[in-house]
Amino acid sequence: MPDSVLWAVDLFGRVYTLSTAGQYWELCKDTQLEFKRVSAATQCCWGIACDNQVYVYVCASDVPIRRREEAYENQRWNPVGGFCEKLLPSDRWPWSDVSGLQHRPLDGVALPSLHWEWESDWYVDENFGGEPTEKGGWTYAIDFPATYTRDKKWNSCVRRRRWIRYRRYKSRDSWAKIPSKDDPKQLPDPFNDLSVGGWEITDEPVGRLSVWAVSLQGKVWYREDVSHPNPEGSSWSLMDTPAEAAQISCGPHDLLWVTLWEGQALVREGISRNNPKGSSWSVVEPPTSENGIMHVSVGVAVVWAITKDRKVWFRRGVNSHNPCGTSWIEMVGEMTMVNVGLNDQVWGISCDDRAMYFRQGVTPSELSGKTWKAIVAGRESDRSHSGSSLSLLSAGCFFGDEVRGSGESCAPSDTDASSDAERPGPDQPVPAESLDCPGDPKGSSASGPGTSRTTEHPAEVASPATQTPRPEPRPGPASTPAEVPWTNIDLKEPKKTPSHPVAGLPETTGLSSLEVLPLGLEEPYGADDHPLWAWVSGGGCAVEAHSVLKWFSVQLGLSPSVQTLSLSITPAQTAAWRKQIFQQLTERTKRELENFRHYEQAVEQSVWVKTGTLQWWCNWKPHKWVDVRVALEQFTGHDGARDSILFIYYVVHEEKKYIHVFLNEVTALVPVLNEAKHSFALYTPERTRQRWPVRLAAATEQDMNDWLALLSLSCCESRKVHGRPSPQAIWSITCKGDIFVSEPSPDLEDPAHPLPCDQMFWRQVGGHLRVVEANSRGVVWGIGYDHTAWVYTGGYGGGCFQGLASSSSNIYTQSDVKSVYIYENQRWNPVTGYTSRGLPTDRYMWSDATGLQECTKASTKPPSLQWSWVSDWSIDFSVPGGTDQEGWQYASDFPASYHGYKTMKDFVRRRCWARKCKLVTSGPWLEVAPIALGDVSIIPESPGASGNGHSVALWAVSDKGDVLCRLGVSELNPAGSSWLHVGTDQPFASISIGACYQVWAVARDGSAFYRGSVSPSQPAGDCWYHIPSPPKQRLKQVSVGQTAVYALDENGLGHRQQSPGEPQPEPGNRVSSHGRAAPRTQGAGLGLRHRGWLGSHLHQGQCHQGPQERVPGDSRRAERGAGSPQWARAGGRRPAGVARPHLLLRPPPLTWKREWCPV
Repeated sequence: MPDSVLWAVDLFGRVYTLSTAGQYWELCKDTQLEFKRVSAATQCCWGIACDNQVYVYVCASDVPIRRREEAYENQRWNPVGGFCEKLLPSDRWPWSDVSGLQHRPLDGVALPSLHWEWESDWYVDENFGGEPTEKGGWTYAIDFPATYTRDKKWNSCVRRRRWIRYRRYKSRDSWAKIPSKDDPKQLPDPFNDLSVGGWEITDEPVGRLSVWAVSLQGKVWYREDVSHPNPEGSSWSLMDTPAEAAQISCGPHDLLWVTLWEGQALVREGISRNNPKGSSWSVVEPPTSENGIMHVSVGVAVVWAITKDRKVWFRRGVNSHNPCGTSWIEMVGEMTMVNVGLNDQVWGISCDDRAMYFRQGVTPSELSGKTWKAIVAGRESDRSHSGSSLSLLSAGCFFGDEVRGSGESCAPSDTDASSDAERPGPDQPVPAESLDCPGDPKGSSASGPGTSRTTEHPAEVASPATQTPRPEPRPGPASTPAEVPWTNIDLKEPKKTPSHPVAGLPETTGLSSLEVLPLGLEEPYGADDHPLWAWVSGGGCAVEAHSVLKWFSVQLGLSPSVQTLSLSITPAQTAAWRKQIFQQLTERTKRELENFRHYEQAVEQSVWVKTGTLQWWCNWKPHKWVDVRVALEQFTGHDGARDSILFIYYVVHEEKKYIHVFLNEVTALVPVLNEAKHSFALYTPERTRQRWPVRLAAATEQDMNDWLALLSLSCCESRKVHGRPSPQAIWSITCKGDIFVSEPSPDLEDPAHPLPCDQMFWRQVGGHLRVVEANSRGVVWGIGYDHTAWVYTGGYGGGCFQGLASSSSNIYTQSDVKSVYIYENQRWNPVTGYTSRGLPTDRYMWSDATGLQECTKASTKPPSLQWSWVSDWSIDFSVPGGTDQEGWQYASDFPASYHGYKTMKDFVRRRCWARKCKLVTSGPWLEVAPIALGDVSIIPESPGASGNGHSVALWAVSDKGDVLCRLGVSELNPAGSSWLHVGTDQPFASISIGACYQVWAVARDGSAFYRGSVSPSQPAGDCWYHIPSPPKQRLKQVSVGQTAVYALDENGLGHRQQSPGEPQPEPGNRVSSHGRAAPRTQGAGLGLRHRGWLGSHLHQGQCHQGPQERVPGDSRRAERGAGSPQWARAGGRRPAGVARPHLLLRPPPLTWKREWCPV
């Protein structure tokens, strides 16, 4: 999980952030404004300043916020002068938008605010439907409006072309003011409260936000068109309310509550994807008639409220179908305000001491939580104060005004401080001499009127019986108690002992060398005081049940002796000390074993047996699960080599039989996703060809994990495969997300005796991914189903592989979220219209995508027992072909081509329902935050690359289609340092980089592009070149080798292009191997010498090698270069209903060709 931040405002209007991985409050960079309230989302924060104006703070990112502006130039053909700008009176504007209804000249398109800047000048778009147009970018039609084509015909009477210009949002990491009114003549309506939410409204497109605000006049406003590409929105819309509003709260989904001045609450109903403003209001009465609701905060399925007597209340029964809930429950504690953040976590600010509290124990099963726990995280400035305080403490000096003048100091010792029980609590006043800064008599009033300064956290309040007055500090000999006020530069109080100089230090120290200034001039708080909070927002703070937070422990400074000791021992000295101990232990072991070398081995051969009870799937009649007894026998030979046999004993017709599997023949151990059983399968070459793997099931998940780990360890020992995968290893992903790795053998691609792919041994690595990419230098990246990027840490094991089958380090927690889809099908009836009653030959009315399996909402389960639901069923509007406003797709019959609009010939329709589920596992992977990725590609070993300092080129495509280049990637730092954004005219879908820095990409419209001039000195290249796609084909994926490019189109057909891009290395040049992996289903992969691989998923045991080809101009076959074997991707099976895939060979010049390949 990436680090997220908690936003808060103190009583002085300063905005702070606290990271989930940090332990200090960080002051917001823009400190010139003072704020009253803030409301945060994941990537931004909205706030109301003390001038009652609204501001937005957009967090910085490596990917810029870009918005495309379009204008169309329209022309009509004239018999005299040809095409010209003179149009008919009934025609559209010469310069217009895409519809032609709005006049849009190029010089009339202005920036929406001062927070935007133009990225480039206007230019013509020469891409039309994925194909390049003729020079000039014109498209032709018979008339306006009509269907446009890129080819000019004899009846083309009109034409148009699109002009494009991009603008970039420049106000990142700063507060940008939002105008209150579009009309400057109208007086602005000052705002009193606002709330941001709606980013997860049911079926809401990703990136949109719902911003609601309440003005001082009690009116409710809604900000239009707020989204990721438009963070400011466009305008404010006034919403009608039955009474004057006082405060508002919007949840991540479709909950919106408003408090009224009368103490009641309004609930907005009817909020949906098509109507984010909602439709009507409902009134909710307060918990008690005596005290109305003063503050309310909503989440996904919870509502917390504060009444006027400061009591905290929890609303029961709140959900999307019943936003009003059922009843109120009083909670413990008195708060000024509460805020519900992500995952329904709750924060609050107490009304007594203005301290911040976090609600612990909030889970999906217990939304109200268990207890309040105080957040005692310090401020970022305290670290510098702590350093200066500790340095003074180590010197044994505390300075006052008289000491500043005379140069004398006092030196109390470490035993002069009172204990925690003796320090005053939050309700006990602190002596004035400990609060007032010397030389600044006004410093004590910085905390405002009516507030008391405290020196201890409220969670550590001492009882009245144990509270004692603070002992008076004992001054040095040069001053008297009345003359020496204390400064607040220390984090701990000095302990009370007789005053004496510290040994080895002078008794007097001048302040001129330290330059210590009174902190009251800079900070309104003392170093021991907790901030006084006014507001908190957790809308951008993701705290999960397994998260470990550092917010609840005070980081105390080291004592002078410990600090001096820690500073005296350097890391180099520590490393030398450890190395010396290791050498001594090694020499002692050699001496002790030297006397026993002439003894014979006591046991020449050993046998180890593991037995148990499992279930085995009988592949013949009766085709059911059978209870069996299994035994794993492991032998150790004279040479120390180990081999194992797995026996499965079963009974058929009262006859005892058994089957056995030699583990040195096992090629893969694969967990099988099953809704009811914890099962796994063993594959051998013979059983792979027969499609009959050995399937076993355990009673519990722990039993299955134990057997998987044991069998995997035995298989690795039989094949002498140990430790982490080598840099030349082959990485692959199954269609279920399991990660497998195979160590290539020298004879894998021997021209005389090539090793069949079904004899390759695959071992599983913990984790769950959708895409994996690797190169021969050990840099491995992966992408999860939720588009989260992960980098390989160098370990092995994890997940179900624990103990000896896993490394003890570099294993981390990994989570993944995927969606399960089902389809609702209907047929048109002349009487009732579309209904759920179909023909007898129709598919199930609730089915999967193929229509062959019945899948209802109630019967559909997560993929396996390891997955759990994290959302409810919702309509998926992002299916190919488009949908109408209700999510329906129409067609003439089942199955057919679906489209998002209804015609006279459409007699059936369907819509897709999606539900998210989550998996939490472990593996050798670390998250690369914060940008979500859709595709990634790593350069193989390039010619001349050597040494750990050489950078590895890595390109990626974000989930929004932005092209990115990762900087700083190397063997020592595989995660890299930062992203470099590469501008494009349209969103991309796939990208690949070859051995000689050839970067190819496929856009979402199916067009292919080549990036020119990419090199180590210019990692981002200079410009894109549009490459014509195969005729009448839309590409969806590309993979680049050294002398060829493979691509897949949307129909599953493979295309191959010969001699891509810039000049290639000479045929005699050899490069080291390429560990490019096989991440995707239905995908193709390339090695350095354009060896293509296609195959089905590992759990089905197929992987076919493409035919050997000859390189044009090279007399040798297209084999791999010298050195370790290099590999490509193991792809997936072709989808049902798709013709047998073809590979299209593209010889020079740049043309595409098709040839058959085995699939």
